[in-house]
Amino acid sequence: MEDMLFYDRMQFAFTITFHYLFPQLTMGLSLMIVYFKWKFLKTNTETYNDAAKFWMKIFALNFAMGVVTGIPMEFQFGTNWAKFSELTGGIIGQTLAMEGMFSFFLESSFLGLFIFGEKLLGHKLHFVTGFLVFLGSWASGFLIIATHSWMQHPVGFEILESGKFILNDFSALFTNEWLWPSYLHNQAASLVTASFVVAAVGSFYILNNKHSAFGKLFVKTGVIFGLIASILVAFPTGDMVAKNVVKHQPVTFAAMEGIFETEKGGSEIVLIGQPDMKDKKLDNKIAVPNILSFLTYQKWDAEIKGLNEFDEDVHPTNVPGLYYAYHIMVGLGTIFIGLLLAALVQLLRKKLYQTKWILWSLMFMLPFPYIANTTGWYTAELGRQPWLVYNLLRTADGASPNVSAGNTLFTLLGFIGLYLLLGLLFLMLAGKIINKGPETVKH
Repeated sequence: MEDMLFYDRMQFAFTITFHYLFPQLTMGLSLMIVYFKWKFLKTNTETYNDAAKFWMKIFALNFAMGVVTGIPMEFQFGTNWAKFSELTGGIIGQTLAMEGMFSFFLESSFLGLFIFGEKLLGHKLHFVTGFLVFLGSWASGFLIIATHSWMQHPVGFEILESGKFILNDFSALFTNEWLWPSYLHNQAASLVTASFVVAAVGSFYILNNKHSAFGKLFVKTGVIFGLIASILVAFPTGDMVAKNVVKHQPVTFAAMEGIFETEKGGSEIVLIGQPDMKDKKLDNKIAVPNILSFLTYQKWDAEIKGLNEFDEDVHPTNVPGLYYAYHIMVGLGTIFIGLLLAALVQLLRKKLYQTKWILWSLMFMLPFPYIANTTGWYTAELGRQPWLVYNLLRTADGASPNVSAGNTLFTLLGFIGLYLLLGLLFLMLAGKIINKGPETVKH
């Protein structure tokens, strides 16, 4: 049973991790495409229009990969997590179906019109199609996170004698206090990824003395969007998410922050340390006294419960994994803000495009927003364990009882091989588009 559960979780973790490499770019990039198109309508500068069409090619490629890698996850609800689907399908099935029926079709339909319909539609209607692609992608994220938020903080339901969850308040799904902070935090993080991708491509063009006008536009846009988004990820959205965790999942918060013992007179914030699960402490820690209490409760001496206050039966399944995921996310977010602030200063001094160390940094920083987003989701998911529906349905009780560990391992290896090929294909196609550069309209 333990092996079966382990491989079920590994397969879903692998497929969803690979899948989310693509939506996190499309959601953020859709907003930047709308911005480029809006700037074209406002200034009639063709460079902005060419930029919008160039990035929509990258968007379309990402969208296609997201669809291909997302479909297998839907099947896993029936193959690996049949019991979970049986018990909670009356609730999560509604938001997932809405995501597929409304958001996905809105996004895909108008994507085709944006790519192929500019001459037929004219620039203003072309802008509208781009805006609807943006709306569809962000609505898709909203409905997925509404599902996730219900699993983290279940609301508006009752449980039948059979153990099935049924919804008795549909509006509660969308007024869930867990939903909006998580959604805004996620969307801002997606915009960070898109901003760094845009800035990295722009830096590549400048450093290689090709497509220089577009390079400067991409770097400037990426730096400004990225700095705003990085700050929003930290505050207020990140702060709001953390306070939800403190309120509804205090044991998760203790594990995230590495608090093993309840500290009297205020809790320190740990900058560096390694969890020692045997002795229930942090090794080699560097911490600042009382800061965590202030950030959490705005009181220097506020008490924050440690893991020792909770039954081990409800501790997160993987405390070190949760702790490291959270600290990697926070650490990278801090680096993003520092680098983008330095870039903004140079931009205001009109020296950014000549400051090679910043351009190189922006280019080589490209993978790290993906890592930050991934560890952010790991923080959320590892923090909820050992529950599928927090405090109501354990992960072990949601797995399919008739699917063997061997079957799941076999298909997991198949997914790894297939996704490796898909990943290489994506990199080749994206590289080809970037190397060719934006197509300029000749008058």
